[in-house]
Amino acid sequence: MIITKKVATVNKVLISGSSGFIGKNLSTFLRTRSYNVVSLVRGSISQHNAIAWDPEKGHVPIEELEGFDAIIHLAGKNIASRRWTHAVKEELFLSRTRDTWLLAHSLLRLKNPPKCLIVASATGYYGNRPGEERLTEEAPAGSGFLADLCQRWEEAAQCVTKAGVRLVQTRFGIVLSQEGGMLKRLLPVYRAGLGATLGSGKQFYPWVSLEDLIRALHFALENHSLTGPVNVVAPERITQEQFSRKLAESLHRPHFMKLPAPLLRLVLGQMADEMLLASTPAYPEKLLAQGFSFETPTLNAELRTQNAKLKRV
Repeated sequence: MIITKKVATVNKVLISGSSGFIGKNLSTFLRTRSYNVVSLVRGSISQHNAIAWDPEKGHVPIEELEGFDAIIHLAGKNIASRRWTHAVKEELFLSRTRDTWLLAHSLLRLKNPPKCLIVASATGYYGNRPGEERLTEEAPAGSGFLADLCQRWEEAAQCVTKAGVRLVQTRFGIVLSQEGGMLKRLLPVYRAGLGATLGSGKQFYPWVSLEDLIRALHFALENHSLTGPVNVVAPERITQEQFSRKLAESLHRPHFMKLPAPLLRLVLGQMADEMLLASTPAYPEKLLAQGFSFETPTLNAELRTQNAKLKRV
């Protein structure tokens, strides 16, 4: 990750979800660039530069939110951690929509609201779009649980624009990193030679390297003309089968297995259709139009970077 000298109008930044692998890396990146980073955490405070809140009880320390130039809201339950039972769906909705709504409406009560609110979202907003080749930020929301969740998640923050706060809804693709997310889970499977084509394998997978995602969040933080939904995905279009084969090849492992869609649905239920079998060819039109440059625009480049890191471990 390249660090350049900071030239910024934003200094004090509040980050929720700073204990997650994205939040940790973002906090480190910004601190390296001399930002004053404060964490918004649940429960009691056990660290310096932190503010506690309790969204379950509707508690937000309004006075402590004064004085921030920007807020980056990354917190929320892991969407892919468990099978989507009715209870899990309810939990996901609350952690994404309720918490975002509570934080956004709290900003309306500030004497001096932040200049910018960046809210994490996901390319799941578009749902399954097998007949389309490119989804820009202008594409309408899709259908299904995940699309509905993302749509309401983004809507929950919309109120801040009434206070003149610049709102950016960053729609993340699959984040590739050995530290967390899908790649961390896949590496042991593929090292064992069990990489597989899922369903037809023709579904497009939107992905982004962790480094480019962090750089894109910083870009959104400082680029004052960037507003609304922003696809944070690499510009390369790649299918699930291509993704799987390239990962297996990068680890010098075979790739011959195929897992049919009915089997995946049997094991994972609705999650299989919306997270593994859905085709979402999201494209980063806004980032590219604003001059953002990806360090790893292709999967081959990203896998070379990840393999180089593995060799250093």
